[in-house]
Amino acid sequence: MSTAHTETVTPPWRMLLGYVRPHRWALLLGAVLSLVTGATGLLLPLVARGLIDDLEHDRAITGALVAMSGLVVANAAVGGVGAYVLRRTAESVVLGARRTLSSYLLRLRISAVDRSEPGDLMARITSDTTLLREVTADSLVGLGTGGLTLIATLVMMGVVDPVLLGVTLAVILGASTVLTVIVPRINRASRQAQAAVGVMGASLERVLGALRTVKASGAEHREEERLHEAAEESWRQSVRAAKWSAAAGNTAGLAMQIAFITVLAVGGARVATGAVDVGTLVAFLLYVFYLMMPIQQVVGAITQYQAGSAALSRIQEALSLPAEPRPTAAPLPAPETSPAAVTFEDVRFRYADDLPYVHHGVSFEVPPQGMTAFVGPSGAGKTTVFSLIERFYDPESGVITLDGRDVAQWELPRLRAAIGYVEQDAPVLSGSLRENLLLGHPEADDGQVARVLKTTRLDDLVERLPEGLDTLVGHRGTKLSGGERQRVAIARALLRRPRLLLLDEATSQLDAVNEAALRDTVADVARSTTVLVVAHRLSTVTMADRIVVMDAGRVRAVGTHQELVAADPLYAELAATQFLATTG
Repeated sequence: MSTAHTETVTPPWRMLLGYVRPHRWALLLGAVLSLVTGATGLLLPLVARGLIDDLEHDRAITGALVAMSGLVVANAAVGGVGAYVLRRTAESVVLGARRTLSSYLLRLRISAVDRSEPGDLMARITSDTTLLREVTADSLVGLGTGGLTLIATLVMMGVVDPVLLGVTLAVILGASTVLTVIVPRINRASRQAQAAVGVMGASLERVLGALRTVKASGAEHREEERLHEAAEESWRQSVRAAKWSAAAGNTAGLAMQIAFITVLAVGGARVATGAVDVGTLVAFLLYVFYLMMPIQQVVGAITQYQAGSAALSRIQEALSLPAEPRPTAAPLPAPETSPAAVTFEDVRFRYADDLPYVHHGVSFEVPPQGMTAFVGPSGAGKTTVFSLIERFYDPESGVITLDGRDVAQWELPRLRAAIGYVEQDAPVLSGSLRENLLLGHPEADDGQVARVLKTTRLDDLVERLPEGLDTLVGHRGTKLSGGERQRVAIARALLRRPRLLLLDEATSQLDAVNEAALRDTVADVARSTTVLVVAHRLSTVTMADRIVVMDAGRVRAVGTHQELVAADPLYAELAATQFLATTG
């Protein structure tokens, strides 16, 4: 069953705290070091005021100079260590988010993947999670340490001169009003920019996944325009976000300049009237300068959070897609385990609510052991039978059983451990030939591998390859022929010693010699395993123990080749043409 999350939307800040929580002590250490850096900086104006007083009264200034030098060195050293701790923690947060998201995406229901763009999902792992680095180091910590430093600076300014503090606060309040208008615009632009990055990733994945077709169709220019359009949309939205972020930063900078000029004017007047001395005015002006850093930290934290919250929202969308339960390790069937029995009872199914039904009450029984072939025109629902057995999808109604038990009651890992599945397009993953063979049974020894290589007539291929089993097969197995990829997929399935073997057009790309040899292999496997075959070659169908004829999402006949030729007109027609539909 699906484990889709509820519709309740988690606020981005709460999601961020969830990612940060495992690293809270390291983050706290970095924040403390940042605060210590700020504190040493706050002492500098006071030391400077003492230095000016010493000069006015002709006192020695050596002590004040040593103190200032010590504070500057300590400020730099503590600041450097604090920055490293924060950056390292931020990278750990990104790592945690990527682990969580990648693990979840591997558990997605196939129906959720069908409705998504793979390139967009990849962008959420690569691009969106990267923004968490800045949000953690600059936004979360920046808001905390910058906010505390800002408050501490204002307190120190109040101690030096409350009147000048009032002037400074009035300017800051005006700037804050402007920022409340700018910040939401940064958020909107950031969301649209991240969405555009996802669209660009989806467009690129679409093209690279069918690059031969694109080139053969002469469609490079059209696809190039599509990619450029997505890139330009990302650029436009990023420029919008940058424009408003720059406006926020300049507003803060302008406020500080206005504050400096105002404080200089009001402070100069107060010095002239004798209300304060020159040392106090200099100390206050130093605090005004120092105030710029925490204010920029806070403003930067707020603007950075807007971009981060957009990324967090996209990550949450991915984590809300329907997913399977977290898998647990399940043992593969023992060598002498009995074959499986399969039944469909009045199964109705469609791939989405807005699509027509693929199965309209499909019913059949497959006893343990032997070969059952599924035949019928394209679109009859043959491949869907296999997808439902594997529980890539769940039927809308009806019951599917394995060994008399509803597949919905099986633990998914145990169910799939009992099944070997060779898909229609026989996917081969990037990596070595050995890695592909061991994908479903990584503990298999060299003897087991050698046996399936011989069984599937891959042993000659391995001998010809420069690195043998360790030869890289290329992206999606591009260095192998179509027939070789099919044999690799069959070998991979056989290595699992399945109780139920599902072969979907497993020999469609093999030459006559290899097809005949593999047909004999499948017949041999069927003596000890239940084999279900979607087939279009008459030679494969005639050797089946039973044949299920499907048409328009229904089972119209079941029997042997001889029985069906005599009793079912559709099967007789298919057999007469020596060709059965290749897709289902």
